[in-house]
Amino acid sequence: MERQLRFNKKTGDRLFWLLLILPALIIITTFILIPIADSVRMSFTEYKMKNILRGTPATWNHFENYAKLLRNKQFLPTIGRTFGFVVGVVLAQFLLGMIFALILNSNVRGARLIRSVMMMPWVVPTVISALIWLWIFQSQYGLFKYLVSVFSLGAVNDFGILNDTSWALVGIGIAALWKQIPLTTLLLLAGLQNVPDDMIEAATIDGAGYFTRLFKIVMPYMRSVIQVVLTMAIIENFKQFPLIWTMTGGGPSNSTTTLAIMSYREAFVSQNLGSGAAVTTIWMLLMIVVVWVFRKLMKRQEID
Repeated sequence: MERQLRFNKKTGDRLFWLLLILPALIIITTFILIPIADSVRMSFTEYKMKNILRGTPATWNHFENYAKLLRNKQFLPTIGRTFGFVVGVVLAQFLLGMIFALILNSNVRGARLIRSVMMMPWVVPTVISALIWLWIFQSQYGLFKYLVSVFSLGAVNDFGILNDTSWALVGIGIAALWKQIPLTTLLLLAGLQNVPDDMIEAATIDGAGYFTRLFKIVMPYMRSVIQVVLTMAIIENFKQFPLIWTMTGGGPSNSTTTLAIMSYREAFVSQNLGSGAAVTTIWMLLMIVVVWVFRKLMKRQEID
């Protein structure tokens, strides 16, 4: 009888647990898994906007969309540009976020006010952020042009960062950092505040310097927080679309065209939904592989 009650209790707990996660499973399946599966299926078809207007079904064309992408001379440079943008922004975001978190964790005066103010860029919608930086980088009357002119003593008067193929992606990276650093700083600050004070005090008594304590005690203790922060940053910048599209539209001369921009162009500018789905599939697979490799490297460091 006792065994039966124990069995019934365990079954009831499992049913209750399943009932709790069921709404989340339904939402994830409906709005994430099914659209992803449909996009992958669409990438193997000839499916254009005219098919939607005429109500005709898509035509299966196997790997033709992927073959066209490989023949596209812009495809491989776009992948390289995407990786360059992600690596550059993520590294800068982590370094600056850690510096700001260390400053805020050092009992600086007005730390609470600074935390509240610094979250404002993160709260601002991405499109609004893009418009703000578009005005700052405006080549004729933008704030950035004025500052460059002042600091160069008038030697440079016509520098438009978004109009320069060598600097346009850097300008977008600056805008991305402005929006993303606040959340990174807040998460890293939370991790710093969870490091036990007695470990820091013991290391200080033993004669360990500031940087020794930082790299030998604080950073290893924050490994899980750092992993979450960097994973979020990688995903966020891999799928960065509204910022780039609003600021440059992928130009000038495709210098800011990433996989997100290329996918949109193929699907809605060229009106080839099948080709756009193929770009999206490759883009998604690359992002998954990068995140998987990163997490493997972090786990290997934990073992070492």
